[in-house]
Amino acid sequence: MNDTVGAGELAGWLGVSSQAIAAFANDGKVVRLSRGKYDLKASVHAYTSHLREVAAARGGANQILDLTQERARLAREQADGQELKNRQSRKELVLAADVEREWSDILRKVRAGILAVTSRVRAAAGLTAAQAVELDAELRRALTDLGNDSHDETGGAEGADPAIEGAPIGMD
Repeated sequence: MNDTVGAGELAGWLGVSSQAIAAFANDGKVVRLSRGKYDLKASVHAYTSHLREVAAARGGANQILDLTQERARLAREQADGQELKNRQSRKELVLAADVEREWSDILRKVRAGILAVTSRVRAAAGLTAAQAVELDAELRRALTDLGNDSHDETGGAEGADPAIEGAPIGMD
């Protein structure tokens, strides 16, 4: 078999147009022997090497991707996601939003109970209207202070990470 072929025949072997062959020769993707003549074996080898590099994303410094690492990262993320779903279905995790909603309901009931103290104590202990107003103001001040615990030096949630909506929380 003759290893020297014309641009049209090489284009047929590579599945590209004759115009592409000339551009490939200028880029070193095929081997030109002389005007319009190409080394078939060397050109097929050079072109397939070029295609392998493109497929492996080694076509240029800006296009470098490590496909194996990306696949491993994706597999880890999928495994982590499945682990979270499994732990949630086994009731080992609950959504942060569900915990927040439940605590909000509990704290609303506590607040309502504390605010009802004034009327119950006034009736039971026979407080005057002025004493009831003072007791109510003191209870409201205490609730306000408890709601603003970031100013409290003795503890509270200052510096704590805020709960992420929909994030699971581990249960022991």
